[in-house]
Amino acid sequence: MTFSPHPEGVVLSVYAYAGGKRNEIRGKQDGVLKVCVTQAPEKGKANKAIRRLLAETFCLKASQIELLSGETNPHKKFLIRNVNAEVLKLSRVLPRESASE
Repeated sequence: MTFSPHPEGVVLSVYAYAGGKRNEIRGKQDGVLKVCVTQAPEKGKANKAIRRLLAETFCLKASQIELLSGETNPHKKFLIRNVNAEVLKLSRVLPRESASE
């Protein structure tokens, strides 16, 4: 998993699947977290659902997560405020071996 440093925290790259059967983290590929949400990709609904799912997954407040880019694209970048990459790498969502990436 690739986290980019940011003055306010870290930036997480996400590939989004909107309109899925359930909200879930599908895994990671090429340093990108694959996320599926049930919301349709219209009027920002899927982006909000992804933000909530990331907050729940990483045990953060939704207010700590901001969409930086990819509002209308499945390739997205989210700023996660007030945390560092090591905290996220130790999260239950990521396999142990990802901590070395």
